[in-house]
Amino acid sequence: MDLKIGDKAPSFLAVDASGTPFDSKSIIGKKPVVIYFYPKDNTPGCTMQACGFRDSYEDFIDLGAEVIGVSSDSVNSHKKFSNQYKLPFILLSDSDKKIKKLFGVPDKLFGLLPGRVTYIINKEGIITMIFDSVLATKHISIALESLKKESYEI
Repeated sequence: MDLKIGDKAPSFLAVDASGTPFDSKSIIGKKPVVIYFYPKDNTPGCTMQACGFRDSYEDFIDLGAEVIGVSSDSVNSHKKFSNQYKLPFILLSDSDKKIKKLFGVPDKLFGLLPGRVTYIINKEGIITMIFDSVLATKHISIALESLKKESYEI
């Protein structure tokens, strides 16, 4: 199922980097959310992307938004990654790739690499932006621009 702009974001359950169960309904539909899917903890592009979201996290908070990173890495891997780079946002383990499938995140390079896609979901739970690009650091500025545009339209 490929989600499109204007679709309602799906509900899902996962486990965060601290091992705590996470229910998407606790955030989605209550405030704007940036969900970014990335290939793997501790790879150069993914580390730059995570640190970019970390460095701009206050800007996202100022816009009322929460940031959530999702990959198929284990809870343990996420915990180490989050601690090492002092990531202030939620990292979710999608080891069975159910969340990725719910959102329709495509694989790249003939299915060899997990996709890198960022979704903006407004406070009503509707997807307002989808950015699919291997350019890891570009996701942060695109997400911020989209959220700023939405906040001006209100």
